[in-house]
Amino acid sequence: MFVKKGDKVRVIAGKDKGVEAVVLKAFPKINKVVVEGVAIVKKHQKPNNENPQGAIVEKEAPIHVSNVQVLDKNGVAGRVGYKFVDGKKFVTTKNQAKYLINHEGKEKYNGKSLKRKIS
Repeated sequence: MFVKKGDKVRVIAGKDKGVEAVVLKAFPKINKVVVEGVAIVKKHQKPNNENPQGAIVEKEAPIHVSNVQVLDKNGVAGRVGYKFVDGKKFVTTKNQAKYLINHEGKEKYNGKSLKRKIS
C-alpha cells in the first residue's frame, strides 16, 4: 500500500472531496486509511463507570485508499511510483518524478529530504 501514517493526502472522492489532511492510521490488509477530519461518524457509547450517562462521540472512520492521493513536498497530488537510486527504493509521484515525497526528512538525497525509504 502506498499510503503510510503521517503522509499528507488529498481526498479525491466522497463527501469530503478536496480536503487535504494527514493520515492518522493505515490498515494495509484491508486497503483503508483514517484521515484527520474526514469521514466523521457518530459512535454511541454505553454507560460505564467513567461516564454513567453514556455519550455520542464523533470520530474518523476509515476510507479506501483509492479515494486519496499523496501530496508531494510542493503540495501537488498525484499517483505514487517508486524510484531506485543507488540500489535503494524511494517513493515519488508519477506526475513530477523529479520530486521525492517529503516526510520530516530522515535521509537526504541531492539536498532534498525524502518521504520514506522502502527496503
